[in-house]
Amino acid sequence: MGKGFPRRTLFQLAGAAALLRSRVASAQQAPTPGQAPTVPGQPGAGGRGRGMMMGGNPESFPELERRATVALTQGDDRRKNVYSALMAVDKDLQPKLRTRKYVVIKPNFVNIANQLAASHVDAMRGILDYLSERFKGPVVIAESSAGNTQQGYENFKFTALPAEYKKQQMQLIDLNAEAKFERITVLDKDLHIVPMRLAARLLDPEAFVISSAMLKTHNTAVASLSIKNMVVGAPLHNAPNETTRWNEKRKFHVGLRQTHYNMLLTAQRLAPSWGASVIDGYEGMEGNGPSSGTPVASRLAIASADFVATDRIAAQCMGIDPEWLGYVKYCGALHLGQFDESKIDVIGAKVADVKKAYRLHADIDKELQWQGPMTEVPFNLGWVTPQHSPEAA
Repeated sequence: MGKGFPRRTLFQLAGAAALLRSRVASAQQAPTPGQAPTVPGQPGAGGRGRGMMMGGNPESFPELERRATVALTQGDDRRKNVYSALMAVDKDLQPKLRTRKYVVIKPNFVNIANQLAASHVDAMRGILDYLSERFKGPVVIAESSAGNTQQGYENFKFTALPAEYKKQQMQLIDLNAEAKFERITVLDKDLHIVPMRLAARLLDPEAFVISSAMLKTHNTAVASLSIKNMVVGAPLHNAPNETTRWNEKRKFHVGLRQTHYNMLLTAQRLAPSWGASVIDGYEGMEGNGPSSGTPVASRLAIASADFVATDRIAAQCMGIDPEWLGYVKYCGALHLGQFDESKIDVIGAKVADVKKAYRLHADIDKELQWQGPMTEVPFNLGWVTPQHSPEAA
């Protein structure tokens, strides 16, 4: 069931043109083709401080003062790692969890045949073990896979979970088949606004939404972590039995800058229902992620009530400069979470002790071009004579 565009959309898009036309003041250069990217902690590593400019705006965004806590666990048991990470931040999760009627766990099924590219059933068990002790309401696992969600549930043995967690009234839901949605507006390749349908269940104010993501490199966004799992998983496509083929997820693939900005717009709409971010890094993916990479035995799990902080710490665990994740940085700038490392408390294991340098996607040099100047539109469009230039004004 569709709805009209909400009024908040006007505010979300008010600065879109200015943001996307402006020159981005970047202190970090994208690597040249054939050159390995510089990672934090290694010679040549850069990174902007608190006073950095975003989108060419000479004024920095106001800082978010609220601190964030991120749990980092490491061990040889995937299920236990996830459970322990959630228990470590339980006091941060309980205030919102107590106010919600049910829990939605959003896995990642970008690929319904390759287990390395998809959420593992034991990570689900770790989350469900935590919920069984802390929450008395029903729990659903809900996904809008790029493929056939139900087939993914079967291939990855999720179909065993409802019988194992009867007290939680556990259900498996295909959001594409459920076909309930709300609309937001995003930008297309020409910077025009277009509608996009998001799964209504992931926007439900009565739901406590848990993002169950993984450590994976990505072919557009550098890394696929908890925020990306939510924002690219929320748009729908045609149901399995529907004859007309359509796919709202394609509206993210309209240009590097639009991708990051559209992810921000989507995150703004989803964030009120976000409850917990969980990243299963027992076996991560490096190289040509998010579907065709190779395994990395990181043997860790990360959890927090703050999705932005989770993704920043996850990137560091992969040896990736968090500044490269435009969509995460944007979400931090607009206070969807804490991006400032000095205001993030990591409990449990230390990042330095678990960090592994993941090999990035072969197109990483192209992916990072979102940081540089946008040359598609003349910067001084409208200034036709020297005396009317910005410098002369």
